[in-house]
Amino acid sequence: MSTMPVLYLSHGAPPLADDPVWTRQLAQWSRDLPRPTAILVVSAHWEEAPLTIGATTSQPLVYDFWGFPERYYQVQYAAPGAPELAAKVRKLVQSPETPVREEPSRGLDHGAYVPLVEMYPDANVPVLQISMPTLDPTGLLDLGRKLAPLRDEGVLIIGSGFFTHNLTGMNMAAGTDITPPQWSSEFDDWGRQVLTERDIDALLDFDRKAPAARLAHPRTEHFAPLFVSLGASIDRNEHADTTIDGYWYGLSKRSLQFD
Repeated sequence: MSTMPVLYLSHGAPPLADDPVWTRQLAQWSRDLPRPTAILVVSAHWEEAPLTIGATTSQPLVYDFWGFPERYYQVQYAAPGAPELAAKVRKLVQSPETPVREEPSRGLDHGAYVPLVEMYPDANVPVLQISMPTLDPTGLLDLGRKLAPLRDEGVLIIGSGFFTHNLTGMNMAAGTDITPPQWSSEFDDWGRQVLTERDIDALLDFDRKAPAARLAHPRTEHFAPLFVSLGASIDRNEHADTTIDGYWYGLSKRSLQFD
């Protein structure tokens, strides 16, 4: 059984499915990975404390977006549940100080299923989603560390967010290939550099150290899953390789593989 890499991916909105470049990039990425036994997703779109384990049986998707054409609400992704993985997560994470809840009816949100539809379109890999119990980078780094042993059992850990995420700064009418705003490109370049240098202290303090941090992330929930992915790789001295870069409506879609 292969030790799986860890991913942080920029997951896009439902219209990602209409982007021929990005969908092709995601599909190729999955083809280059070892076959996972299961997938564990931490998405920017589920914040709940204490840490909560989602459905372990196939449940309806969570269409947590508004104002899109009806066809985006018809997407299905009936991946198998992962009850054994859920039990392992509980064993690794739960303690008297860190309780774990379950929400068995909570299906996958778009931060999970939108990229998985492109990466594993046959929906034949068990998928489990857990909540993000905090936005504190140090707390999420610690969570990733606790989850790291799952990699040796073939589990693909995915932190799903967006490398820059300011929806009020987007211009949807201008098209996907617009020149990114300065705040987006500056933050993206800073993030690329500190990840290359493995400057963990700077990353943990990104909201003060990064240029235009509060413009790139007015709320930090889309950058936060990066720290789970980083934590699951940090003790193995692994580097972050960019697998997808560029911009989508001015937002950085930088996505990373730790191995």
